[in-house]
Formats: sequence, C-alpha cells, structure tokens
Amino acid sequence: AGQRVLVHGATGGVGHLGIQLAKAAGARVFATASSPEKLEIAMALGADVGINYREQSVDDYVARHTAGKGFDVVFDTVGGENLPGCFAAAAPNGTVASISTRCTCDLTPLHQKGLSLHVTFMLLPMLTREGRARHGEILRDLAVMVDAGKVRPLIHAQRFSFADVGKAHALVREGAAVGKVVLEW
Repeated sequence: AGQRVLVHGATGGVGHLGIQLAKAAGARVFATASSPEKLEIAMALGADVGINYREQSVDDYVARHTAGKGFDVVFDTVGGENLPGCFAAAAPNGTVASISTRCTCDLTPLHQKGLSLHVTFMLLPMLTREGRARHGEILRDLAVMVDAGKVRPLIHAQRFSFADVGKAHALVREGAAVGKVVLEW
C-alpha cells in the first residue's frame, strides 16, 4: 500500500489488469499509453495519472511525477526496447516486473540502483508442469476479485475468427489492441 506503481502498456491485454490489481493493493497508479483516448480508458480503469509516452520522455515523467526519485514498482507489459526505460524509471531498490523480456540489454542499471527484476512467463507452468498449483491459486484469487467487481476484464471491441488469427496477432503486436483480444472458433 502507498507505493508508486508505473504500468507500461496500460490498456493492453495485461496492462489493464495491472492497473486494477495495483489499485486494489492500495498503490498510486501511473499509466503509460500512446494516445489521449487510451489514457482516458486507463483513468477509467483506476489509474491516478496518465502519461502519454509519445509526448514525455522517461526522464521528464520521472521528474514530474516522482520528483526524480523514480517509481517503487514498474510493471512492464511491452518489453524489448522498453526495458532500459523501465530501469531508468524505477526508484533505487525498486522492482521491475516484466512479462516480455525478449531482448538483449545492459543490466548494469539493475546493479547500480539495486533493482529487483521479476520476469513472468505465464505459460511456463503448463509447459513444465511445475508451479501449476500456485498459478491456480492466483487465478482463483483473481476470479474472486472479478466476481466482486474489483477487477473487470477489458475486451477489445473487435472479435476475430480463428481464420483471422494473423490479423488479431498483428493488432496486438502493433499496440493497437485495447484490452484482451478474443478469438472465436
């Protein structure tokens, strides 16, 4: 409670849940998105502050919203080239949690700032058969929150047939999806 949490990709399939979960935990939530429309959605989901990353650099919004101290937790749903910016945005001894770390990047800032990096690959328990019970507990807890109205899944307006899976994937890859993208077969 009381932590400053920055959520990158705030209106994407995972980011929109990150906003709500951080808010439910008592955090002050800062959400990044690419447009005023997406920031409006992030605010409606519970974000306290919206940041258009196309208009503000990492240094600018860290200075503006944390007096240069950084965020206690940076939740990254973008990954890749975004990770160095996550390290820059995190406060000393802060945490960077990422669901997409497919990149090669310098980890020196982690050491210099004493950061913790947590990487989550949700498919891993299904592939390895390890950790399935813990993921089951997490999903049960999340279902309780959904049933109580504390978390509400955001579904992208357009649904796709299985034949159009390529179009659905392109929408997500381009960052144009808002919420979860649904495939119907």
